[in-house]
Amino acid sequence: MLTMAGGLFHSQGAEQEWNRPFPPHHVIGNVYYVGSSFLASFLITTPEGHILINSGTEETVPLIQASVAKLGLKFADIKILLESHAHVDHVAGHALVRKLTGARVLAMGGDDGMIASGGVGDFQYDGKYHWTPCPVDRVLHDGETVTLGGVVLTARLTPGHTKGCTTWTFTAEEQGKPYHVVIVGSARANPGYRLVKNAKYPEIAEDFKRTFRVLKSLECDVFLGAHGWYYGMEEKFAHLSENGTNPFVDPRGFRDFLARSEGAFLKELAAQESNSRGGGK
Repeated sequence: MLTMAGGLFHSQGAEQEWNRPFPPHHVIGNVYYVGSSFLASFLITTPEGHILINSGTEETVPLIQASVAKLGLKFADIKILLESHAHVDHVAGHALVRKLTGARVLAMGGDDGMIASGGVGDFQYDGKYHWTPCPVDRVLHDGETVTLGGVVLTARLTPGHTKGCTTWTFTAEEQGKPYHVVIVGSARANPGYRLVKNAKYPEIAEDFKRTFRVLKSLECDVFLGAHGWYYGMEEKFAHLSENGTNPFVDPRGFRDFLARSEGAFLKELAAQESNSRGGGK
């Protein structure tokens, strides 16, 4: 059950908008989109069952179930549940998915405690929202892999947005050609994040800098992310059937996203450093 007292949810209407349905669709190879219009969830299929990345909120879970069914797949075949980062809009549905499917829950160190506690202890939002706690079956570390049915995903620690924010990389094959897929956890400092003299997260600025170094080092053909707007999902979906090309193959879009995100971070960091030195009004 989700408790709201500020933070990410500003109104019940906003929560409902987050869970506005969006057509499930094939992205590339064995990768499918099964999330809402705002909360991205990805299903990666294998001969031995499926991997789900992001459960959304509890209200998102029935939507994900319906999307999986529309694709002709079985929700009960989800064997592994992963996350992009441990915020309410991506992991509040974890306990319900685990209950319905029996999936093993894997999470990056730094985010595992947030999932297991239902949000207690979050450096930014503790006391502002909570959700049903969900046990974590395996704690991951940077560079570790998750395997199922011959599919291998690599977990890259890209912290800052959360302490265990995770970017997933793997190879998907379509028509005999391999594609490097990158699902970005986040590269954004939310409004209200203290990047300077943050007692609850002293290394936050250095962690963001690390994240941009890691992301810029990745090979990327197919750019995806924790929210559809990261990679222009709605616009790309509208062009899926045009010219026989796949709009989700977008390495330039990935680089442009990184440039915009890093620029916004550096601008905010400089402003906070100036204010900290007494340069602000």
